[in-house]
Amino acid sequence: MSIKNQARLRRAKSTRAHIRELGVPRLSVLRTGQHLYAQIFSADGSTVLASANTLQADVKEGLKNGKNSDAATRVGKIIAERAKAAGIEKVAFDRSGYRYHGRVKALADAAREGGLQF
Repeated sequence: MSIKNQARLRRAKSTRAHIRELGVPRLSVLRTGQHLYAQIFSADGSTVLASANTLQADVKEGLKNGKNSDAATRVGKIIAERAKAAGIEKVAFDRSGYRYHGRVKALADAAREGGLQF
């Protein structure tokens, strides 16, 4: 594991500890070189309540690729829709140690527009 990835996971660990104290579902983001994944975990972290990623056909349709801000916006909108369908209105945003910039910011903004509160 690279030093850069170790530092990211260290940052993510402290954020997740804080979110656990809040006791609300968490919207977690995973960013890879090719794709973007978003999952909403229950407050105790044991179950996935909703998920969306750039590999799914309904997200992928009409996109040039899965690694740009347009794809992140689409994932954010769809995760918000699926959260609403599961009865979730309020979440804590777990950026997984990534900077709040670019694709991560685009996903968060789209999820807020879709009706999620964080």
